[in-house]
Amino acid sequence: MKTKSFLILVFFYSAIQAQVFRNYSNEFLSIGVDAAALGMSKSVVATSSNVNAIYWNPAGLVGIEDYQGSLMHASYFAGIANYNFAGFAMPINRESALGISIIRFGVDDILNTTELIDNQGNIDFNRVSLFSAADYAINVAYARNLIFKDVKFGVNAKVIRRIIGDFASSWGFGFDAGIQFERNDWFFGLMVRDITTTFNSWNINEDEFEKIKNAIPGQNQELPETTEVTKPKAQLGIAKRWRIGRFFNLLSEVDLNVRFAQTNDLIATSAFSIDPSLGLQLDYDDIAYLRFGLGNFQYQTQFDNTQELSIQPNFGVGFKYRGIQVDYALTNIGSVGNALFSNIFSITLDYSFYRQ
Repeated sequence: MKTKSFLILVFFYSAIQAQVFRNYSNEFLSIGVDAAALGMSKSVVATSSNVNAIYWNPAGLVGIEDYQGSLMHASYFAGIANYNFAGFAMPINRESALGISIIRFGVDDILNTTELIDNQGNIDFNRVSLFSAADYAINVAYARNLIFKDVKFGVNAKVIRRIIGDFASSWGFGFDAGIQFERNDWFFGLMVRDITTTFNSWNINEDEFEKIKNAIPGQNQELPETTEVTKPKAQLGIAKRWRIGRFFNLLSEVDLNVRFAQTNDLIATSAFSIDPSLGLQLDYDDIAYLRFGLGNFQYQTQFDNTQELSIQPNFGVGFKYRGIQVDYALTNIGSVGNALFSNIFSITLDYSFYRQ
C-alpha cells in the first residue's frame, strides 16, 4: 500500500508539473522492447531487422520477408508496474515495409485515499477507491530502400495517450526517423526520436486537484502548465558480425545514446550528453542465442559528495524453432544501484517459415 501510494504521487506530480521542453518527458518510451534487444543493453539500432524495428529503427523493417508478429511482457518494481508491447509488420513489396505496434506501461489497482477522511475527521475506508495510471503509445512505421545500395530509411509516427485515473490525462503526437547501412558484415544505424519534438497536451481535473493541493501543509501546489514538449534524442550505432567456425556467429554492437541536455551520463556537456552501450550476441547456427550487454553509464553522487561511475550489466538467452523465437532477458529499468532486476520475456513469430 505504501509503495503504491508513493508511485501514484510520482506519476501524478511528474505529469501535472509538465513544462515546455522538458529534459525527461514520455520516459516510458525509453524503456525499450524485445527481450533480445534488452539483453544487449539496447545496442541494436544498427542491426534491428525484424518486427521490433518498429521501435528500435524503422529502417530495419525492410529486412522482413513476410508477416511478423511480436509480444513482450515485463514487470517492474516487484510486479507493481507492468510493461506490455505488441507489434505487427509486413512487407509491401521488395523495396518497402509497414509496421504497427502498441505499448502500455501502467500501474493498476492504486488506492485513492484522497477522501479517506471525511469532513468530521473520521476515517472511512469505504471512501477508498481504486484507479490506474497508464501510458499508451501507438506507433505506425514505414520503411523502404533508398536509391543508394544497402541504404534503408524508415519513419515512425506515434500517438501517445497518458491517463492518471480521474486526475489527469493527455494526448501527444510525434515522429521518429531512422537510417541503416550495411556493407561486408559491417552495420551502421542512426535513430532520431521525437525528431520534430513530441507535443503533449494535458487535461487536469481541477476538482480532483483541489482535494490534494493542500496535502502537504505549507506547500500548496498551484495549477501547473498543461503542455510539454519532448526534446529530440539520437541513437547512433555501429556493429560487426563474425563467423566463428562452422556453426557459431558473433554479433557485436556499440551505440551512443545522445540527449540534447546536460545529464549525469558518462559524457556530459551543456549542449548534449552521451551514454554509450555495448551489446554482444553469440548464436549457434541461428537457433540458440546467448547475449550480454553493458549500458547506462552514470555518475552517481555519494554521501560524501564524490562521484562514482555505475554500469548496468544485462544478460539474455533465446532460441528459435519453426519460425517462433522466444527470448529472455535479465535486466532492470533505468538506473542501477537499488533498482530491482527484472525478468523480461518476448516472443516473435515469422510467418515466412511456413511458406517455405
